[in-house]
Amino acid sequence: MDSPRRAAASIDWTDLPVVVTGGAGFLGSVLVDRLRRASAKVVAPRRRDYDLTNMDAATRLLADTSPAVVFHLAAAVGGIGANRANPGRFFYENMAMGLNVVEAARRYGQLQKLVIVGTTCAYPGEASVPLREADLWDGYPEPTNAPYGVAKRALLVMAQGYRQQYGLHAVYLILANLYGPGDNFDPETSHVIPALIKKCVDAVEQGAGEVTAWGDGSPTREFLYVDDAARGIVLAAERYDSPEPINLGTGEEISIRELLTLIADLTGFRGRIVWDRAMPGGQRRRRLDTSLATTVLDFRAQVPLAGGLRETIERYRQRRITQIEAPRPLDRSR
Repeated sequence: MDSPRRAAASIDWTDLPVVVTGGAGFLGSVLVDRLRRASAKVVAPRRRDYDLTNMDAATRLLADTSPAVVFHLAAAVGGIGANRANPGRFFYENMAMGLNVVEAARRYGQLQKLVIVGTTCAYPGEASVPLREADLWDGYPEPTNAPYGVAKRALLVMAQGYRQQYGLHAVYLILANLYGPGDNFDPETSHVIPALIKKCVDAVEQGAGEVTAWGDGSPTREFLYVDDAARGIVLAAERYDSPEPINLGTGEEISIRELLTLIADLTGFRGRIVWDRAMPGGQRRRRLDTSLATTVLDFRAQVPLAGGLRETIERYRQRRITQIEAPRPLDRSR
Protein backbone atom coordinates (compact mmCIF):
# COMPACT_ATOMS: atom_id res chain seq x y z
CA MET A 1 0.00 0.00 0.00
CA ASP A 2 1.00 3.61 -0.44
CA SER A 3 2.92 5.23 2.40
CA PRO A 4 1.08 8.05 4.19
CA ARG A 5 1.83 11.40 2.61
CA ARG A 6 0.55 14.93 2.30
CA ALA A 7 -1.61 15.81 -0.68
CA ALA A 8 0.26 17.55 -3.47
CA ALA A 9 -1.60 20.82 -2.95
CA SER A 10 -3.90 22.29 -0.33
CA ILE A 11 -7.55 22.68 -1.23
CA ASP A 12 -8.80 26.19 -1.95
CA TRP A 13 -12.19 26.26 -0.20
CA THR A 14 -13.34 29.54 -1.75
CA ASP A 15 -16.69 28.88 -3.47
CA LEU A 16 -15.92 25.15 -3.46
CA PRO A 17 -19.07 22.99 -3.36
CA VAL A 18 -18.89 20.69 -0.31
CA VAL A 19 -21.28 18.16 1.22
CA VAL A 20 -21.16 17.30 4.94
CA THR A 21 -23.34 14.31 5.78
CA GLY A 22 -24.43 14.57 9.39
CA GLY A 23 -23.87 18.30 9.06
CA ALA A 24 -26.70 19.15 11.44
CA GLY A 25 -25.18 17.00 14.20
CA PHE A 26 -22.76 17.77 17.01
CA LEU A 27 -19.47 17.51 15.11
CA GLY A 28 -21.04 18.18 11.74
CA SER A 29 -22.41 21.59 12.68
CA VAL A 30 -18.97 22.72 13.90
CA LEU A 31 -17.32 21.44 10.72
CA VAL A 32 -19.94 23.16 8.55
CA ASP A 33 -19.32 26.46 10.34
CA ARG A 34 -15.55 26.13 9.86
CA LEU A 35 -15.92 25.39 6.16
CA ARG A 36 -18.33 28.27 5.63
CA ARG A 37 -15.91 30.63 7.34
CA ALA A 38 -13.37 29.41 4.77
CA SER A 39 -15.90 30.51 2.09
CA ALA A 40 -16.86 27.01 0.95
CA LYS A 41 -20.37 26.46 -0.42
CA VAL A 42 -21.56 23.85 2.04
CA VAL A 43 -24.63 21.62 1.85
CA ALA A 44 -25.59 19.79 5.05
CA PRO A 45 -28.35 17.39 3.92
CA ARG A 46 -31.10 16.38 6.31
CA ARG A 47 -32.37 12.83 6.60
CA ARG A 48 -35.92 13.85 5.69
CA ASP A 49 -34.60 14.94 2.29
CA TYR A 50 -31.84 12.37 1.74
CA ASP A 51 -32.08 9.15 3.73
CA LEU A 52 -28.57 7.80 3.17
CA THR A 53 -29.57 4.27 4.15
CA ASN A 54 -31.19 4.30 0.69
CA MET A 55 -28.86 4.03 -2.33
CA ASP A 56 -31.07 6.13 -4.58
CA ALA A 57 -31.07 8.96 -2.03
CA ALA A 58 -27.27 8.93 -1.73
CA THR A 59 -26.91 9.00 -5.52
CA ARG A 60 -29.47 11.81 -5.80
CA LEU A 61 -27.64 13.85 -3.13
CA LEU A 62 -24.45 14.03 -5.17
CA ALA A 63 -26.33 14.63 -8.39
CA ASP A 64 -28.24 17.52 -6.80
CA THR A 65 -25.25 19.19 -5.14
CA SER A 66 -22.29 18.48 -7.51
CA PRO A 67 -19.69 18.56 -4.72
CA ALA A 68 -15.92 18.62 -5.05
CA VAL A 69 -15.43 17.26 -1.50
CA VAL A 70 -17.66 15.07 0.65
CA PHE A 71 -17.22 14.65 4.39
CA HIS A 72 -19.08 11.57 5.62
CA LEU A 73 -19.95 12.16 9.29
CA ALA A 74 -23.52 10.85 9.40
CA ALA A 75 -23.83 8.07 11.99
CA ALA A 76 -26.17 6.29 14.34
CA VAL A 77 -24.25 6.60 17.57
CA GLY A 78 -24.54 6.80 21.35
CA GLY A 79 -22.93 5.84 24.63
CA ILE A 80 -22.64 2.39 26.17
CA GLY A 81 -26.33 2.25 27.05
CA ALA A 82 -27.43 3.20 23.54
CA ASN A 83 -25.05 0.66 22.00
CA ARG A 84 -26.40 -2.08 24.25
CA ALA A 85 -29.99 -1.18 23.35
CA ASN A 86 -29.45 -0.79 19.58
CA PRO A 87 -26.75 -3.19 18.33
CA GLY A 88 -28.71 -4.20 15.23
CA ARG A 89 -29.81 -0.70 14.27
CA PHE A 90 -26.35 0.76 14.88
CA PHE A 91 -24.75 -1.88 12.68
CA TYR A 92 -27.30 -1.62 9.86
CA GLU A 93 -27.61 2.16 9.65
CA ASN A 94 -23.87 2.85 9.86
CA MET A 95 -23.05 0.09 7.40
CA ALA A 96 -25.80 1.09 4.97
CA MET A 97 -24.99 4.81 5.05
CA GLY A 98 -21.29 4.18 4.52
CA LEU A 99 -21.81 1.68 1.71
CA ASN A 100 -24.17 4.01 -0.11
CA VAL A 101 -22.08 7.16 0.27
CA VAL A 102 -18.89 5.49 -0.97
CA GLU A 103 -20.66 3.80 -3.90
CA ALA A 104 -22.47 7.04 -4.78
CA ALA A 105 -19.09 8.81 -4.77
CA ARG A 106 -17.75 6.21 -7.22
CA ARG A 107 -20.74 6.61 -9.53
CA TYR A 108 -20.49 10.40 -9.37
CA GLY A 109 -16.82 10.22 -10.35
CA GLN A 110 -15.94 13.88 -9.84
CA LEU A 111 -14.78 14.13 -6.22
CA GLN A 112 -11.46 15.66 -5.29
CA LYS A 113 -11.71 14.00 -1.88
CA LEU A 114 -14.00 11.82 0.22
CA VAL A 115 -13.27 12.10 3.95
CA ILE A 116 -14.74 9.31 6.09
CA VAL A 117 -14.85 9.80 9.84
CA GLY A 118 -14.43 6.57 11.80
CA THR A 119 -14.30 5.81 15.52
CA THR A 120 -12.00 4.48 18.24
CA CYS A 121 -14.70 1.84 18.80
CA ALA A 122 -13.28 0.12 15.71
CA TYR A 123 -10.05 -0.75 17.54
CA PRO A 124 -9.69 -4.19 19.14
CA GLY A 125 -11.04 -4.42 22.68
CA GLU A 126 -7.75 -5.82 23.96
CA ALA A 127 -5.40 -3.69 21.87
CA SER A 128 -2.27 -2.35 23.48
CA VAL A 129 -2.15 1.35 24.34
CA PRO A 130 -1.46 3.70 22.66
CA LEU A 131 -3.72 2.56 19.82
CA ARG A 132 -1.72 2.61 16.60
CA GLU A 133 -3.27 2.64 13.15
CA ALA A 134 -1.37 -0.54 12.23
CA ASP A 135 -3.04 -2.42 15.13
CA LEU A 136 -6.61 -1.90 13.91
CA TRP A 137 -7.02 -5.53 12.78
CA ASP A 138 -5.33 -7.21 15.75
CA GLY A 139 -8.59 -8.35 17.38
CA TYR A 140 -12.33 -7.87 17.76
CA PRO A 141 -13.78 -4.59 19.07
CA GLU A 142 -14.94 -4.24 22.67
CA PRO A 143 -18.27 -6.15 22.92
CA THR A 144 -20.44 -3.30 24.26
CA ASN A 145 -19.97 -1.34 21.01
CA ALA A 146 -18.76 -4.02 18.59
CA PRO A 147 -21.61 -3.78 16.03
CA TYR A 148 -21.01 -0.05 15.64
CA GLY A 149 -17.24 -0.50 15.59
CA VAL A 150 -17.29 -3.32 13.03
CA ALA A 151 -19.59 -1.36 10.70
CA LYS A 152 -17.28 1.63 10.84
CA ARG A 153 -14.15 -0.51 10.43
CA ALA A 154 -15.58 -2.17 7.33
CA LEU A 155 -15.82 1.22 5.61
CA LEU A 156 -12.04 1.50 5.74
CA VAL A 157 -11.76 -1.70 3.70
CA MET A 158 -14.30 -0.39 1.22
CA ALA A 159 -12.49 2.94 0.89
CA GLN A 160 -9.17 1.18 0.32
CA GLY A 161 -10.69 -1.15 -2.27
CA TYR A 162 -12.35 1.70 -4.13
CA ARG A 163 -9.12 3.68 -4.14
CA GLN A 164 -7.26 0.69 -5.60
CA GLN A 165 -9.86 -0.27 -8.22
CA TYR A 166 -11.55 3.02 -9.10
CA GLY A 167 -9.04 5.69 -8.05
CA LEU A 168 -11.42 7.16 -5.46
CA HIS A 169 -9.51 9.59 -3.26
CA ALA A 170 -11.00 8.48 0.05
CA VAL A 171 -9.28 9.01 3.38
CA TYR A 172 -10.30 7.50 6.71
CA LEU A 173 -9.94 9.26 10.07
CA ILE A 174 -10.20 7.69 13.51
CA LEU A 175 -11.28 10.26 16.11
CA ALA A 176 -10.92 10.12 19.88
CA ASN A 177 -14.06 10.55 22.00
CA LEU A 178 -15.51 13.97 21.25
CA TYR A 179 -17.03 16.52 23.62
CA GLY A 180 -17.88 20.20 23.71
CA PRO A 181 -20.73 22.72 23.53
CA GLY A 182 -23.70 21.41 21.60
CA ASP A 183 -23.13 17.80 22.66
CA ASN A 184 -26.01 15.39 23.21
CA PHE A 185 -27.17 15.50 26.84
CA ASP A 186 -30.03 13.02 26.48
CA PRO A 187 -29.44 10.47 29.29
CA GLU A 188 -30.62 7.62 27.06
CA THR A 189 -28.13 8.21 24.25
CA SER A 190 -25.37 10.55 25.49
CA HIS A 191 -21.68 9.74 25.80
CA VAL A 192 -19.78 9.86 29.06
CA ILE A 193 -18.86 13.56 29.35
CA PRO A 194 -22.34 15.05 28.71
CA ALA A 195 -23.87 12.29 30.84
CA LEU A 196 -21.64 13.13 33.80
CA ILE A 197 -22.05 16.88 33.35
CA LYS A 198 -25.83 16.49 33.38
CA LYS A 199 -25.72 14.32 36.51
CA CYS A 200 -23.58 16.84 38.40
CA VAL A 201 -25.41 19.97 37.24
CA ASP A 202 -28.78 18.39 38.05
CA ALA A 203 -27.53 17.32 41.47
CA VAL A 204 -26.32 20.84 42.26
CA GLU A 205 -29.59 22.42 41.14
CA GLN A 206 -31.70 19.89 43.06
CA GLY A 207 -29.53 19.83 46.17
CA ALA A 208 -28.91 16.09 45.78
CA GLY A 209 -26.25 14.55 47.97
CA GLU A 210 -24.92 11.97 45.52
CA VAL A 211 -24.54 11.03 41.88
CA THR A 212 -24.27 7.54 40.44
CA ALA A 213 -21.91 6.53 37.64
CA TRP A 214 -21.54 3.24 35.76
CA GLY A 215 -18.73 0.77 36.41
CA ASP A 216 -15.90 1.34 38.87
CA GLY A 217 -14.33 4.42 37.28
CA SER A 218 -11.09 2.69 36.33
CA PRO A 219 -11.44 2.62 32.49
CA THR A 220 -9.55 5.36 30.70
CA ARG A 221 -10.49 7.48 27.72
CA GLU A 222 -9.03 10.17 25.50
CA PHE A 223 -11.20 13.21 24.81
CA LEU A 224 -10.95 15.61 21.87
CA TYR A 225 -12.68 18.99 21.90
CA VAL A 226 -15.09 19.30 18.99
CA ASP A 227 -13.46 22.43 17.52
CA ASP A 228 -10.09 20.66 17.47
CA ALA A 229 -11.73 17.70 15.75
CA ALA A 230 -13.23 19.89 13.01
CA ARG A 231 -9.88 21.59 12.44
CA GLY A 232 -8.16 18.21 12.13
CA ILE A 233 -10.75 16.95 9.66
CA VAL A 234 -10.21 19.97 7.41
CA LEU A 235 -6.44 19.50 7.61
CA ALA A 236 -6.86 15.87 6.57
CA ALA A 237 -8.91 16.92 3.55
CA GLU A 238 -6.21 19.39 2.56
CA ARG A 239 -3.04 17.45 3.34
CA TYR A 240 -3.70 13.70 3.48
CA ASP A 241 -4.00 11.33 0.55
CA SER A 242 -3.30 7.79 1.68
CA PRO A 243 -5.35 4.58 1.99
CA GLU A 244 -4.11 4.04 5.55
CA PRO A 245 -6.24 5.33 8.47
CA ILE A 246 -5.01 8.21 10.58
CA ASN A 247 -5.74 8.92 14.26
CA LEU A 248 -6.90 12.34 15.46
CA GLY A 249 -6.74 12.96 19.19
CA THR A 250 -4.82 14.53 22.04
CA GLY A 251 -2.63 11.57 22.97
CA GLU A 252 -3.68 12.11 26.60
CA GLU A 253 -5.51 9.61 28.79
CA ILE A 254 -7.72 10.09 31.85
CA SER A 255 -9.68 7.60 33.95
CA ILE A 256 -13.44 7.99 34.24
CA ARG A 257 -12.99 8.34 38.00
CA GLU A 258 -10.59 11.26 37.52
CA LEU A 259 -12.88 12.73 34.88
CA LEU A 260 -15.90 12.68 37.18
CA THR A 261 -13.88 14.24 39.99
CA LEU A 262 -12.87 17.06 37.64
CA ILE A 263 -16.44 17.58 36.39
CA ALA A 264 -17.77 17.59 39.96
CA ASP A 265 -15.24 20.28 40.88
CA LEU A 266 -16.06 22.41 37.82
CA THR A 267 -19.82 22.17 38.39
CA GLY A 268 -19.59 22.78 42.14
CA PHE A 269 -20.93 19.35 43.10
CA ARG A 270 -19.65 18.47 46.57
CA GLY A 271 -21.66 15.34 47.29
CA ARG A 272 -20.86 11.64 47.23
CA ILE A 273 -20.02 9.70 44.06
CA VAL A 274 -21.48 6.19 43.90
CA TRP A 275 -20.08 3.67 41.42
CA ASP A 276 -22.59 1.12 40.14
CA ARG A 277 -20.33 -1.86 39.49
CA ALA A 278 -23.23 -3.92 38.15
CA MET A 279 -23.22 -1.71 35.05
CA PRO A 280 -20.57 -1.95 32.28
CA GLY A 281 -17.69 0.46 32.10
CA GLY A 282 -16.63 -0.37 28.55
CA GLN A 283 -13.15 -0.93 27.15
CA ARG A 284 -10.43 -0.79 29.83
CA ARG A 285 -8.15 1.72 28.15
CA ARG A 286 -8.23 4.03 25.15
CA ARG A 287 -5.50 6.40 24.05
CA LEU A 288 -4.50 7.04 20.45
CA ASP A 289 -1.04 7.23 19.03
CA THR A 290 -1.27 10.61 17.31
CA SER A 291 2.26 10.73 15.91
CA LEU A 292 1.13 10.23 12.30
CA ALA A 293 -1.28 13.18 12.47
CA THR A 294 1.47 15.31 14.01
CA THR A 295 3.92 14.41 11.25
CA VAL A 296 1.62 14.37 8.21
CA LEU A 297 -1.01 16.97 9.14
CA ASP A 298 0.95 19.09 11.61
CA PHE A 299 -2.10 18.55 13.83
CA ARG A 300 -1.98 19.04 17.58
CA ALA A 301 -5.00 19.49 19.82
CA GLN A 302 -5.15 23.04 21.19
CA VAL A 303 -7.93 22.92 23.82
CA PRO A 304 -6.97 21.39 27.19
CA LEU A 305 -9.53 19.13 28.84
CA ALA A 306 -10.28 21.38 31.81
CA GLY A 307 -10.84 24.40 29.58
CA GLY A 308 -13.04 22.48 27.19
CA LEU A 309 -15.10 21.10 30.06
CA ARG A 310 -15.63 24.59 31.50
CA GLU A 311 -16.95 25.83 28.18
CA THR A 312 -19.17 22.77 27.75
CA ILE A 313 -20.62 23.12 31.26
CA GLU A 314 -21.25 26.85 30.85
CA ARG A 315 -23.00 26.41 27.52
CA TYR A 316 -25.12 23.58 28.92
CA ARG A 317 -26.20 25.73 31.86
CA GLN A 318 -27.04 28.61 29.53
CA ARG A 319 -29.16 26.33 27.38
CA ARG A 320 -31.02 25.01 30.40
CA ILE A 321 -31.77 28.53 31.60
CA THR A 322 -33.05 29.48 28.15
CA GLN A 323 -35.29 26.42 28.07
CA ILE A 324 -36.68 27.13 31.52
CA GLU A 325 -37.34 30.82 30.79
CA ALA A 326 -38.79 30.31 27.30
CA PRO A 327 -42.56 30.83 27.19
CA ARG A 328 -44.60 27.71 26.66
CA PRO A 329 -46.39 27.49 23.29
CA LEU A 330 -50.11 28.10 23.34
CA ASP A 331 -52.26 24.97 23.48
CA ARG A 332 -54.44 25.31 20.36
CA SER A 333 -56.10 21.93 20.75
CA ARG A 334 -58.96 23.30 22.82
